[in-house]
Amino acid sequence: MRHTRRFLRRVGPVAAALGLILTAPEAQSATAGAAASVTLYASPSGGGSACSTSAPCSLSGAQQAVRAQLAANSSADVTVLLADGTYRLSSTWSFGPADSGTPGHPVVWKAAPGARPVISGATRVTGWTQRGTGGVWGAPVPAGSDSRQVYVDGRAAPTARAIPASLGFRGAWTGSSTGYTISGDPAAMAWFGALTASQVAGVEFDYPGGNGPWTESRCRVASFSAAAGTLRMSQPCWTNVTARASYAQASGGLPSMSVNTMPARIENAQTLLGSGQWFLDGPGGTLYYKPSAGQQMSALDVELPRLETLVQIAGTLAAPVHDLTFGGLQFSYATWNAPSTGAGFSDVQSNLRMTGANNQGMCNFSTPAGSCPWGALTQPLANVTVTAAKNVTLTGNRFSQLGGAGLGVRYGAANTLIQGNEFTDIASTALLLGCTYDPLPTDPSEAAGIKQNCTPNGASETATIGTNEILTGTTVADNVIHHIGTDYSSASGITLLFSQRTTITRNNLYDLPYTAITAGVIQGHVNQATTPQNTTNINSSNTISNNILHDYLSVRSDGGAVYVEGHQAQYVYQADGTTIDPVQTLAKGLQVTGNIAYNGPTTNFTYYDDAGAEWVNWQGNVAFGAGDSSQGGCSPTGHLWITGNYFSARIQSYPCAQPVDTHASGNTTIPATPGPSHIPNGLLRAAGAGSGSFAPVLSVPARIFYVSPTANATQVLVAGEGFGPATPVYIGTTQVSNVTRLSSGFMIVPVPAGTSAGQISVTPQVPGTIRLNDDDGGITYNGFAYAGGRSYGDHRNDVHYATANGSTASLTFTGTKVTVYGEQNTDQGNIGISIDGGPQQVVSTLPSDGVRHANVALYTSGQLSSGTHTVVVTKLSGQYSTLDGFLV
Repeated sequence: MRHTRRFLRRVGPVAAALGLILTAPEAQSATAGAAASVTLYASPSGGGSACSTSAPCSLSGAQQAVRAQLAANSSADVTVLLADGTYRLSSTWSFGPADSGTPGHPVVWKAAPGARPVISGATRVTGWTQRGTGGVWGAPVPAGSDSRQVYVDGRAAPTARAIPASLGFRGAWTGSSTGYTISGDPAAMAWFGALTASQVAGVEFDYPGGNGPWTESRCRVASFSAAAGTLRMSQPCWTNVTARASYAQASGGLPSMSVNTMPARIENAQTLLGSGQWFLDGPGGTLYYKPSAGQQMSALDVELPRLETLVQIAGTLAAPVHDLTFGGLQFSYATWNAPSTGAGFSDVQSNLRMTGANNQGMCNFSTPAGSCPWGALTQPLANVTVTAAKNVTLTGNRFSQLGGAGLGVRYGAANTLIQGNEFTDIASTALLLGCTYDPLPTDPSEAAGIKQNCTPNGASETATIGTNEILTGTTVADNVIHHIGTDYSSASGITLLFSQRTTITRNNLYDLPYTAITAGVIQGHVNQATTPQNTTNINSSNTISNNILHDYLSVRSDGGAVYVEGHQAQYVYQADGTTIDPVQTLAKGLQVTGNIAYNGPTTNFTYYDDAGAEWVNWQGNVAFGAGDSSQGGCSPTGHLWITGNYFSARIQSYPCAQPVDTHASGNTTIPATPGPSHIPNGLLRAAGAGSGSFAPVLSVPARIFYVSPTANATQVLVAGEGFGPATPVYIGTTQVSNVTRLSSGFMIVPVPAGTSAGQISVTPQVPGTIRLNDDDGGITYNGFAYAGGRSYGDHRNDVHYATANGSTASLTFTGTKVTVYGEQNTDQGNIGISIDGGPQQVVSTLPSDGVRHANVALYTSGQLSSGTHTVVVTKLSGQYSTLDGFLV
């Protein structure tokens, strides 16, 4: 019993958070009215069947032990504690009905106290030897290895790649329905001619913006003919990218790419290997890597993913898996190889893509029937999946280093709770909710497509598909989602397809290449006010509330903080049976309330009701520094309410076609750079992870993303991430007192006169280390304009630029040195820099290698006297001059 008490003291806080009763390793007899409980143990080096603290099991051994416990007592409280370390899976970790708990008695798989178990689908690559004299290393891997990702010291490394200009390609390529003629480009002819046929077939072309600025398509080369001077592109990718069918009754354009479009980047050839890049020769069983400066190959942890589906929680509608909880685990190192096939990545929107015929099974309203390319698009593979499941909880986990979507939930999943997790370093979207093939599961004609595309167990499904297949009651709360879409830049942070009673609340989403949260994407692209019923679905009673959304659209454009398409409600009729009851129908519509969006300067519409959107309630939201319009869209159907919001830009902006009706009232206009008095503190307190009763276990490092203007201010609004009760705030090196923490994303900070926004930090700012972004309020511009979301690697993803010679940017600062940051590119020229009115020094911003370089230190002064100085940057020549801030 003394051992039991020590154990309970050790795990008690985690158990309490999950509502569990844990005991000693042995099964305990139940007291009257209470279920028996047992705790099992697993470790990466475990084996056998004891599953005790002294003899832990492997994951598979622990799973067999759980099943034995449930077979003996199905209502037992069974917990498996995973010790620290990496659990390298040889195959997908699968959970089915036999692994289920019972209502109120879930089977719990969670980290042991103080542990952070990593569930890995990768092999650690060892045995590196230097290959040749070019700094490239190689290591043996199993023959036939295939992966689109390699991770070095926990970070995704880029595959071997180069831009055409750096290879000397002239670009005199002409396109056709099969590919390119490159005979007019001697450098390209020579480069492809030096490759073997199999090497050519591995080369991939990247087309950012090729099918619209919201897309990034990719296709592989099939073959090269030296005699004909042609590249034949892989099919059906090439046709799906360049020859999309036109269609009738469109409410939004999803264009084809011109066949003459040159790839922006060429990837996946060994001859392209650059610093920090890798190449996998699967048939030859060798992985190549060229270390970056300062890296020692012997000290690197190189992980090569082998698995695509890492964890699969899947039953059938007839026999669902149920009552499972996963806590404190890390799911990492899986890939997704479908884009390497002939279908490639023919991007349509939000990482949904075409992989087959234009129709893909679900488009019968166009003229001719089936000619529209967005019937049932193919969605990304999710590395962790939940299907035909009830009462599954994922809390306090980390989804990272994943090559597909992080987590997918669909096909009859009910009452799934996704709370307090972190999603980061993910190639596609973080969370994918729903299936593109099930807008109307009650339609018998959709059943075959649903079974084939929405579940891994379609062949064994015996239940009739109907309302039982609807994704229902999903809660996504208190999660942090950032740095996703690393390989597929059209990824949204959260993609919601077709569902009922989904709640997405109190999440923090930032550092996103495209839209933060999308609901109903694509399905509405044939609906509008004049044709509102071309596509219908089962959406009803979904909510997107109290989320913090910022620094999105950092790569792609034409998206928003929250993007909506298509039908969002099931109609409720008045007593006559034909007149829609607007109050009750809106109550079953999409509720978008209490969200706060900022730092989206290239946004078309912050809250975006696009093609066919209807029955949306935009209420009590905030938008600032977030684009041309705070609310609006292109050809929504209508029935839109915009009430009680705090917006810095216009609303009800519908440039394509007007909706049937909109209702706006009680909205407040705020500045694009609001201070503490412009937004009610109640809204700021209620938003973001941890703003409710849930206390997140995970946290991200504190970081500031926004500071309101400091001029003539006694206090400023500071927005960012990871703000906790003990987060310090500094002005320079001095810690600030009397800071008001409103939530994990907002603080109010007192400031003395003369404070610059760049001086405010969560770490002491030692002179010489203070980086001021180009949008810092202390910089005075004359002739410069702002540009954000350029995707070139700008600091904070924005710059100021000038086209007129004589344009200036000046900064007064306190310190002993200053560095000027900008860009080097062939369209730039000279800038002049003077300090304290002294002689102007001329600096060239032309690159020596002819390649664009962003966020470059263009000039660093010598040592200055201690005190206040003024630096002035002047454009002297070239088409452009670019400023990316200062270091003082």
